[in-house]
Amino acid sequence: MVTTYQQPDAQGYYGQFGGAYIPEMLHRNVAELREQYLTIMQEPDFKAEFEALLKDYVGRPTPLFHAERLSEELGATIFLKREDLCHTGAHKINNTIGQILLARRLGKTRIIAETGAGQHGVATATVCALKGMQCIVYMGEKDIERQAPNVARMKMLGATVVPAISGSKTLKDATNEAIRDWINNPHDTHYIIGSVVGPHPYPDMVARFQSVISKETRQQLLEKTGTELPTHVVACVGGGSNAAGAFYHFLDEKEVKLVAVEAAGHGVHTGMSAATTQLGKPGILHGSKSLLMQTADGQVIEPHSISAGLDYPGIGPLHAYLFESRRGVFLSATDEEALASAFHVSKTEGIIPALETAHAFAILDKLNLKSTDRVVVCLSGRGDKDLATYMQHL
Repeated sequence: MVTTYQQPDAQGYYGQFGGAYIPEMLHRNVAELREQYLTIMQEPDFKAEFEALLKDYVGRPTPLFHAERLSEELGATIFLKREDLCHTGAHKINNTIGQILLARRLGKTRIIAETGAGQHGVATATVCALKGMQCIVYMGEKDIERQAPNVARMKMLGATVVPAISGSKTLKDATNEAIRDWINNPHDTHYIIGSVVGPHPYPDMVARFQSVISKETRQQLLEKTGTELPTHVVACVGGGSNAAGAFYHFLDEKEVKLVAVEAAGHGVHTGMSAATTQLGKPGILHGSKSLLMQTADGQVIEPHSISAGLDYPGIGPLHAYLFESRRGVFLSATDEEALASAFHVSKTEGIIPALETAHAFAILDKLNLKSTDRVVVCLSGRGDKDLATYMQHL
């Protein structure tokens, strides 16, 4: 059993969730990663290179911004952790830099990735260009249409973008295609998974790379308020990497409320939703056991969200454990609520958030906040990529 929420057990389980359920062809790759990732991440030269790139290339630390107008409106102190100001426009770059450095130390020459909103695809293409490595990004055909600016960015950075044309043609299907590629190219290829999903050690590894978000937040809060601890940390959750990073250094601080916001789509019970904790049951998807939207006979139910990055039928095993153990509070916001929040935050704070992040903003007025509350919202990405959707609702 885990003694801390921060780390899974030796087999990669958070409570009953996690593990590595993988085809035989991938055992060598996953075992190699599992045996070496912690050692490599602790090497002084790795840490030095990783931290230098975060500072000089990504632009960290990202600001912790006191949103005065939102604070006044909600009657509490609201801080925005500005991951939208990272190079490439989202938190995804924190993880891709870590994994590209890891892949190079493992002798890999070819990188594959999956992407939904395109932010992880852009971040992967970016670091492959930086390090001169071949890059193939799998993306659902539907997401290619709704995230055209990010597709163009990936191609400009030298990546090959391969459409996934099966199933709902979204993130789940892109992940399926990436796993098939990895099975066919196990020796020279590293799969940069973009979220806290997949077989162990990916959920732990991605959470560790993203934990820089909460590490900085603690230091910045101390400077601004005299205490390292907020009362609430709020983040949107699809697979859940920005939430894992925003929560990480608060996981064992029981007085901090961790609030995860899923995509309710047209409504949790409309059949057009991605609210996994409300609709899911334990199951296995993409290499780990977690909560999964599925039929009575175990077939994956197609998710729906207006935001491509939350359009996923599962959730990372850490988040499933936070939900089951009640350490985390899991809420949901509809497409309509997210859109309304995106426009409201834009006009109130002069920041256009990604549609994913807009879901986190949408539940703030449901938290019954007090004047003494200090709320950190992980502003995980900027809204440039979603302008085509926003323009339809202007």
